[in-house]
Amino acid sequence: MDDALPWVRAVLATTPERWSAMTAQMPDDLLRREAAPGEWSAVDCLRHLRDGERDVFQVRLRAFQAGQDLVPYDPDRDGRPASGETPAELAADFARLRAESLSLLEDVSPADLEITVTHGEYGPVRPSEMVAYWAAHDLMHMVQAERALIQPFAADSGPWRVMLADHDFARRD
Repeated sequence: MDDALPWVRAVLATTPERWSAMTAQMPDDLLRREAAPGEWSAVDCLRHLRDGERDVFQVRLRAFQAGQDLVPYDPDRDGRPASGETPAELAADFARLRAESLSLLEDVSPADLEITVTHGEYGPVRPSEMVAYWAAHDLMHMVQAERALIQPFAADSGPWRVMLADHDFARRD
């Protein structure tokens, strides 16, 4: 993609709106329901996005701007434990952090995306790669959250359940 910034900004701008709508309308117990044992719930995905916004993407964007190398991040090792926040509170905090991130991105030009720093795990990386990943990361965790939300409905879908096979954890071999 030549100038991916408009696409990235569009994805990043819509994600908080989607979470705000979901947490305002869906029951907390549905949002907190794991897709399957050991799989994340929708709230787990939202918490991860919020934590990543604060602890990874904003930090890395600033590091790129300063020409500093990047430190690897492992959500299992570096993520913060679940807190007592409601899904709506998580969504509001995520929206606040994302607004800060979008403001930071306003100062990034296509030329700024081509500098190179070293990532402690991946080696040489460019901001253009990170912002593409940032948008993909948002979308991936939206899909993961929606798969978690599908599970109770899939289980009660009777003969139509076969149509949900790609997303139905109980039907996986």
